[in-house]
Amino acid sequence: MADVLHDVVLRAIERAVFGGDHGRRAFLEAVGATTAVAALASVFPLQAGLAIAQDKAGPIEKKDLKIGFIPITCATPIIMAEPMGFYKKQGLNVSVVKASSWAMIRDLSINGETDATHMLSPMPLAITMGVGSQSVPYVMPAVENINGQAITLHEKHKGIKTAAEMKGFKFGVPFDYSMHNFLLRYVLAEGGVDPDKDVQIRAVPPPEMVANLRAGNLDGYLGPDPFNQRAVFEGAGFIWMLSKDIWPGHPCCAFAAKREFAEKLPNTFKAVLSAIVDATQYAHDKTHRKEIAAAIAPRNFLNQPVEVVEQVLTGVYPDGLGNTKNVPDRIDFDPFPYQSMAIWILTQLKRWGYVKTDITYRKVAEEVFLATACRDALRATGARAPESNSIKHTFVLGGKPKVFDPDKPEDYIKSFAIKRA
Repeated sequence: MADVLHDVVLRAIERAVFGGDHGRRAFLEAVGATTAVAALASVFPLQAGLAIAQDKAGPIEKKDLKIGFIPITCATPIIMAEPMGFYKKQGLNVSVVKASSWAMIRDLSINGETDATHMLSPMPLAITMGVGSQSVPYVMPAVENINGQAITLHEKHKGIKTAAEMKGFKFGVPFDYSMHNFLLRYVLAEGGVDPDKDVQIRAVPPPEMVANLRAGNLDGYLGPDPFNQRAVFEGAGFIWMLSKDIWPGHPCCAFAAKREFAEKLPNTFKAVLSAIVDATQYAHDKTHRKEIAAAIAPRNFLNQPVEVVEQVLTGVYPDGLGNTKNVPDRIDFDPFPYQSMAIWILTQLKRWGYVKTDITYRKVAEEVFLATACRDALRATGARAPESNSIKHTFVLGGKPKVFDPDKPEDYIKSFAIKRA
């Protein structure tokens, strides 16, 4: 454990001094590791830093953990942290447990068969509120990925240009309480298509999406990768729109746990969060994407061709329409859980009738999206962290920017012509 703590503190100092992994690598190559450590010690009291860290950390209450995941690229930090050693670095022995559907992920977590879990960012909010399941308090201290989704359509729909042309379509989304569902509904409604009356939307587990598309059971889906890219790889469909072209920087998946876990095992919770945040920072560096693709593609994780996973993570990919695109931020990794993101999600639960009662937006957001915990974890790695827990978010669909103000959630809902609220 002492060696682990030493490495954590040293890396935090390196990042603070060099501003990131690029500067660190260049310095190490120039002077060598031994000289580098000596140089750092001359400008920062390393032993004092270790003493402070040891004082703060406390013993880990439970080292052997199970963390659930769905085999999608949104779970990249959670998955890669096992084979690439990020959990071990924090003194943890973690097994990542694959699940086939979001209902299974939820049930494994609620029943205590996993200690913490990969979740869609709306799920801990919905479960805490008792929407769609029993009410169990959850916390979400980190976003796993931003962007990283797409609307994929069947090959026969290559002539489709606008959402208005999609009336009568059968769509798949991974789960009712998902960004995929809410973003798809947003796109359709902005095009004048009522998502509850003019189309069919049903929950389809991500691993089953391509097969349903190929069989003609779906006209399309707003789904996670690698299943958008896999549809192109198999010639079953094409990528019609990336989710970043709806809301740049939107959250999708997240790291979550029952509040009970965080409160009863606080040091374990902090250690897991540190591992996840560190892995997320590593994944944010685009020079690491091919290495990560190789680590998470194998059968026990994503079970996908490395080529497909690379296309998603690097953003250099064929779109199924004869074009090769280069979109570096097709998917990105930023762990900070802005509470304004939670408030937007809550407006969608209200807008589409999943919640029919009044919502205490800010209270629920603050209880579930643990911005302060993430800020502390980021700063512990030497990374910069946002000062504010909430910001305004801009939707750019169709070149018509629309700003979401988290201080006016009810006004936001009322601004839409198509809604259930």
